[in-house]
Amino acid sequence: MSVWSTSSMKVMMEQCMEACLKCARACEECTSICMQATDVQAKINYIQTLQDCAQVCWQAASFMARSSQFAQQYCELCAAICEACAEECAKFNDACCQECAQICRECAQACRNMTSS
Repeated sequence: MSVWSTSSMKVMMEQCMEACLKCARACEECTSICMQATDVQAKINYIQTLQDCAQVCWQAASFMARSSQFAQQYCELCAAICEACAEECAKFNDACCQECAQICRECAQACRNMTSS
C-alpha cells in the first residue's frame, strides 16, 4: 500500500510540495540578491545554506511528486535544513532575508506534518 493512499494524506502531500517549491524559489531569489550585495563575503555561509535549502526543497518535492517510498524520510531532512536556513535568514534585517526566514519556517512545518502522519 502506498504511503499516499488516503485523500487527506494526498492533500497534505500537495500542500507540502507547494511549500517546498515556494521555499526553493525564495531561497534562490534571496541567493541572487545576496550575491549582488556589497557585503557578499560576510554572507558566504548564509548563501551556502540558502543553496542547500533550495536544493533539498526541490528534491523533496520531486520525491513526493513521484510517490517515492523515501519521501517521508526526505521530508525529515528537508525540515531540518529549512529550520537551519530560517535561523540563518533571521540574522539579517533586510526584507528578503526576513521573508525567506518565514517561508523556510512554513516549509519546515509542512514537512514535519508529512513526517508525523
